[in-house]
Amino acid sequence: MMDTTYFGRDFGVMVFKNTEGQYLYWQYVKYETISGYVEGINYLKAQGIRIKGIVCDGRKGLFKALKDYPIQMCQFHQTAIITRYITRKPKVQASVELKNIMHLLPQTDKESFFGALDEWYSKWEGYINERAVNPETGKSRYVHKRLRSAYRSLERNKPYLFTWYDNIGLGLPNTNNQLEGSFTDLKNKLRNHNGLSRKRKEKVINGFLKASALGIIKKKG
Repeated sequence: MMDTTYFGRDFGVMVFKNTEGQYLYWQYVKYETISGYVEGINYLKAQGIRIKGIVCDGRKGLFKALKDYPIQMCQFHQTAIITRYITRKPKVQASVELKNIMHLLPQTDKESFFGALDEWYSKWEGYINERAVNPETGKSRYVHKRLRSAYRSLERNKPYLFTWYDNIGLGLPNTNNQLEGSFTDLKNKLRNHNGLSRKRKEKVINGFLKASALGIIKKKG
């Protein structure tokens, strides 16, 4: 599992963790980048760590960069993407139905989820592809652009949403929730020490991560 969390502007930590709960590698970053994740994977390989699969947030370009490994798109992040497009309380019926389908994602199997999604698309295809022409410019645009983008996000990430299911023997989780929970615990710990300098914050973060580290040395950014 790998992800990045932030503790302020230009102050983030990119963390790699195995499914047994051990931190393998971390580095401080200004921004979350594809190259940073690739560097982390290469570092682990150089340390003799065998990487059976990866769970990540689906950042654009990441799947291609790590195509040599089975990749599970974090279903929690996918749900968050859809929510950003259609909101938590959508009013349009098509969006309401898509939201209901998204609730099935972490609770059902691959065939059931995509079967429901295909039915949704068959019902709303004309609606989400509806276009309107600007009379002044003569250019057309999608009327329901955000809903269309939500659906296209699912289509784009389709090959990676059920990697855990297609490769059940790998024991991949379907989300990064374990790592997200660690981030929450870490931020709560730092919140109890308001006013710390960045250097001291890094010391607290290092101590937190080292407590459950496998023994792989961190790399600072």
